[in-house]
Amino acid sequence: MNILNNWLAWSLLSALFAGATAILAKVGVEGVNSNLATAIRTTVILVFTWLLASTAVSTESLANISRRTWIFLILSGLATGLSWVCYFRALQLGRASQVAPVDKLSVIFAIAMAGWFLHEPLTWHHWAGGFLILCGAIVIAVK
Repeated sequence: MNILNNWLAWSLLSALFAGATAILAKVGVEGVNSNLATAIRTTVILVFTWLLASTAVSTESLANISRRTWIFLILSGLATGLSWVCYFRALQLGRASQVAPVDKLSVIFAIAMAGWFLHEPLTWHHWAGGFLILCGAIVIAVK
């Protein structure tokens, strides 16, 4: 199995880094406006991702991106930005150990939207897993 082409390995790494993000952001957001903290984080991400992209794509490939793709990537970026603004404010007001699990309710929204908008087949596994995620978030968030 080639780990570089394994969706599960990349997903687990994503989860690991997302978990680290919550802790690092909680410490970083102390004593600073949450929107400024989000802007600093976003600038770092912007530079980092452009460095990664510059090694993989040429300027020609930017011109070949379809209008539809641009629209959906821009909308995705706006949704990400809104999520981060809300996430950093939540971290500023609450505990990382409570905010992060509630934020992961995004999994349930993603499952539902995948079925609704992308017409992906949803099985009882999706519903049961989503229900367990919901239960876990409630148990952790409620004092």
